[in-house]
Amino acid sequence: MNSSEKSYIKQRIKELLLITDAVLVAHYYVDGDIQDLALETGGCVADSLEMARFGKAHPAKHLIVAGVRFMGETSKILSPNKRVFMPDLEATCSLDLGCPSDDFHLFCDTHPDRTVVVYANTSAAVKARADWMVTSSCALAIVYQLHLSGKKILWAPDKHLGNYIQQQTGADMILWDGACIVHDEFKAVELAALREKHPLAKILVHPESPANVIALADMVGSTASMLKAVIDGTAREYIIATDQGILHRMRQLAPQKILIEAPTAGNSATCKSCAHCPWMAMNSLSSILQCLENHVGEIHLPETTRQKAQVCIERMLDFTQNNPELLAIAQHGFVAQIGAA
Repeated sequence: MNSSEKSYIKQRIKELLLITDAVLVAHYYVDGDIQDLALETGGCVADSLEMARFGKAHPAKHLIVAGVRFMGETSKILSPNKRVFMPDLEATCSLDLGCPSDDFHLFCDTHPDRTVVVYANTSAAVKARADWMVTSSCALAIVYQLHLSGKKILWAPDKHLGNYIQQQTGADMILWDGACIVHDEFKAVELAALREKHPLAKILVHPESPANVIALADMVGSTASMLKAVIDGTAREYIIATDQGILHRMRQLAPQKILIEAPTAGNSATCKSCAHCPWMAMNSLSSILQCLENHVGEIHLPETTRQKAQVCIERMLDFTQNNPELLAIAQHGFVAQIGAA
């Protein structure tokens, strides 16, 4: 797409957002042009937790969710009276795909004494079986509170995030065996070698990464936490171990900082860091225009599923609203600080 075509499509999208009373909500991992367009038109660029909050609170009748399918489903769960569209309904998530609802329900039936906590990266049908939904920005705090109250946890689907939370909180957790295809590829050996080349750089790691990668981190946290760490941090260089999509917003908000992509492959690979979700890449300006012009890509959910899933999401939103201090401490995974809270 040349610059004139892109300019035309962006202008047409802006017009249709106004005409149809729609707002564009974009995740940090989608294309930078989409992120910019969302901000230019009064939408938001955020992690999955803030996307959920924003979509629920916004007065627009239509939501265009640029991300992956579970994000669109979450918007529909929280905003049943709004029409929710996605640029591509086939844009899914390896964690979602790796946790089929029928298998998950059987897993829960096998452990009826446990509180079911699921990561946001799951289908509405999986959320419908859960007691709690969490995102990477609030999972530590919520599981820690459940642990304090004597609850045993059944966790799904990301094993790396679950293991990290278990280590940080001491909670009794049974973990589903799932992983993100992007974060699972970060390599500790290569990351250690990169640190030797950049000894003053701070390493920021998303907790969906393997344990040996997390062990090298100066900070472990959600996409929003990583963004804040770069903006507020005093270091000049940062090694970023998450999807490359977030670098666009980081560079906008911290242009003076040097950002280095964490390695996902060894020296023999043609791509030293290929950390970009293929499903996030399915979002495009053209497909957003199709949503608005032809009303395609609408999210539909059975009402019974939506209502059941809404319970665990609302529970999370209430917790995050009422426990800001615990969230602030827990976001970075400092065990000593959490214990003192």
